[in-house]
Amino acid sequence: MSASPPPSVRTPSAGPDSGAGPTAAELLDFVRRTAADAGLIASLPLDPEGRTWIRLDGPGGSEAWLIGWPPRTGTGWHDHADSIGAFTTAAGTLREHSLAARLPADGWRTLELAEGVDRSRQLTAGRGRAFGRHHVHEVLNESGTEHAISVHAYYPPLPQIRRYSRTGALLRLEHIERPEDWQ
Repeated sequence: MSASPPPSVRTPSAGPDSGAGPTAAELLDFVRRTAADAGLIASLPLDPEGRTWIRLDGPGGSEAWLIGWPPRTGTGWHDHADSIGAFTTAAGTLREHSLAARLPADGWRTLELAEGVDRSRQLTAGRGRAFGRHHVHEVLNESGTEHAISVHAYYPPLPQIRRYSRTGALLRLEHIERPEDWQ
């Protein structure tokens, strides 16, 4: 993310902490409810040059983020390591490209992807999705003129993000980011 983060905003959790952590469905419910909070969404400062974000308290010890996406920006290919997650578009439209394949967690630098593993979905305001561990995807705001805003939640809080490059069927691990790199 290219902009420095604004101060954290704390939001109430979705319910009591059972100790086991929230499920992907509970994270999806949280991001959907949070995305419907018009006051919170309006509080996010938008930057025409780079993504902006506010860190939120997610349910059951999860971490959550409200993210603003300028036109024609994206994440690049990445995963969230051992965390499950969910995200919902609050304003605008996002596109998610993902891989419908379970990749090895560690021990590789380059993989050749099989045919038919690519998935793409358009997520307009109010639409979202949950995902499991090691989910590899990229998220894009393809609009040439409009910002998009989304809410994301992860459990456990992100231990790392692995960044990939992709050329055709080749997926290459480029580097690993740790929480101190984005907080």
